[in-house]
Amino acid sequence: MQNQLFYGDNLEVLQRYIEDDTVDLCYVDPPFNSNRNYNQIYNRINEEDDFAQSQAFVDTWNWGIQAEEYLQLLKIEARYSRRVVDTILGFEKILGKGALLSYLVNMTIRFVEIHRVLKPTGCFYVHCDSTLSHYLRIILDGIFVDTGGRFCNEIIWFYKKWASAQKVFVRNHDTIFRFSKSGQFTHNLLYSERAESTKRRFGSKKIQSGELDKSGKRIPSVTLEEDSVGVKMGDVWEIPIIAPSAKERLGYPTQKPLALLERIIKASSNEGDIVLDAFCGCGTAIDAAHSLGRNWIGIDITYNSISLVLKRLKVRYGEDIEKELTLSGIPQDIESAAALAHKKDDRLRKEFEKWTILTYSNNYAKINDKKGSDKGIDGVAYIVGNQTALFSVKSGSVSVKDIRDFKSVLEREKAAAGIFITLEEPTKPMLKEAALLGNLLDPPGLKLPTAIPKLQIVTVQELMNGARMTLPLPDAVVKSASGIKKKKHNNLEI
Repeated sequence: MQNQLFYGDNLEVLQRYIEDDTVDLCYVDPPFNSNRNYNQIYNRINEEDDFAQSQAFVDTWNWGIQAEEYLQLLKIEARYSRRVVDTILGFEKILGKGALLSYLVNMTIRFVEIHRVLKPTGCFYVHCDSTLSHYLRIILDGIFVDTGGRFCNEIIWFYKKWASAQKVFVRNHDTIFRFSKSGQFTHNLLYSERAESTKRRFGSKKIQSGELDKSGKRIPSVTLEEDSVGVKMGDVWEIPIIAPSAKERLGYPTQKPLALLERIIKASSNEGDIVLDAFCGCGTAIDAAHSLGRNWIGIDITYNSISLVLKRLKVRYGEDIEKELTLSGIPQDIESAAALAHKKDDRLRKEFEKWTILTYSNNYAKINDKKGSDKGIDGVAYIVGNQTALFSVKSGSVSVKDIRDFKSVLEREKAAAGIFITLEEPTKPMLKEAALLGNLLDPPGLKLPTAIPKLQIVTVQELMNGARMTLPLPDAVVKSASGIKKKKHNNLEI
């Protein structure tokens, strides 16, 4: 099997592309209904430069047409068990039709699809926090336990972090539910080290119940959990969160440590098995699966995530890694590009801009996700000489007026260059107007090898044919900037 990365709604991908009983292990770290928009943090070439960020994903929910349609499907389709339906109907009575019920309905129909694609020996790990874990546990019991599966574990991922001043105990853990599809599921024993006091008392020998210790006392039977390789791992896992300065950190807001995912994958799969992450985010589960010799399937609805996963894999495993996987869901023709551009779902409103800008810039640019007027700026790339190149993306009819307006934006923002991406073919007057700006000046201390137009017009068709940005870019470094305040750069808030 070739590893697969899907750009799209995981519900649609699961239903259309993944067959019954084909996945050995699924881990998901879904949105938590936090009512927040999460940003991905990028930094520029020098540590003292301003930080930039763009929206990674939206974790806000509302009751609308789609939620109502999903609720009706739950009521009438046979694949949803009576207990699952009754659970959701009970939540409807208690919660009413609002954001919380919308979230729970959306998660339920996706979890049912994940249950379908799991092999009988498969396990499902659901990462959550105290916000909604109690609701999700009830739903998962209905999906798995009522159909012959088991609730295996409630794993506590414990970590230390700086305490903030508040009238609650510091929240230092997440919850990970583990369910199996049947009673015969993959479980590889994992061990943690013995306590130092135990090592001192018994040394490195294997401990057997009934033996006498050095003082002549009989070893109690409880020590049967000890053996020569350590202690059988419990359900409380102390694994540090990713440090702000760690090389592992990618700037993705909900990134989990590799050590956490490696432990899950080692416990519930074997080499050559298929690991699925249906909310793959920045790709930690994918990275861990690849390094451990598992096959994998990753799905995410935002192009920020897909582009970051690809970049992450290339950095760790080399540029040729892309040849070893199947990338699905990326527009391959004008019709599919137009379909992406004209999606009506507010949660996907910026996806066309993200796809075009990140693809053309090879993931070096950032998306402008400022609410309200974007002041004619859809994205920014930082180029050598501490200068900026601005992006404008159009999916409808275009004319020379659009180029003149964009030239005004470049002048206002004192940008060195501009890239105008259009779904429609540009007119001759547009090309002529853009050419009037001339070529990019040589940055201080650097001679550009070729003439580069200051204002470039790029069609989506050219982008799909392989056209990529030729501006002199410094190496982009994606980092965390937790706690860094937003700053203004030439009137653009970043």
